[in-house]
Amino acid sequence: MSTKLSHIGIAVENLTQAIEVFSTILQREPNAVEEIADQKVKVAIFGAGDCRIEILEGSSPDSAVSRFVAKRGPGIHHLSLQVDNLAKELERLKKAGIRLIDEIPRSGADSTSIAFAHPKSTAGILIELQQKR
Repeated sequence: MSTKLSHIGIAVENLTQAIEVFSTILQREPNAVEEIADQKVKVAIFGAGDCRIEILEGSSPDSAVSRFVAKRGPGIHHLSLQVDNLAKELERLKKAGIRLIDEIPRSGADSTSIAFAHPKSTAGILIELQQKR
């Protein structure tokens, strides 16, 4: 199974301010800005070579990203790995004893299917698995 780094998710308090900062640093505007209502998150996507940077702001105080920022402050939220077959990869990880947050893929940003592995079984790092639709 082919796996590669898809993107780094960075949680922020204010998406507008973060877009300004990353636009200045990367010398370009985001490729896309979208809201994913079922995850209660707003996302700005920047291309960065073969990888992307996704800037995340919770759109509700009870979103996972808002809770992350309230508890830990802004910073790296997750690493996303692109896989060829998300369902098979989830099955493989589950058999290997990796605790999954999502056992069934759900919709993600940029027309993808995603699922998360729990940080308690991934050395403290929130890992997102992603498959292009």
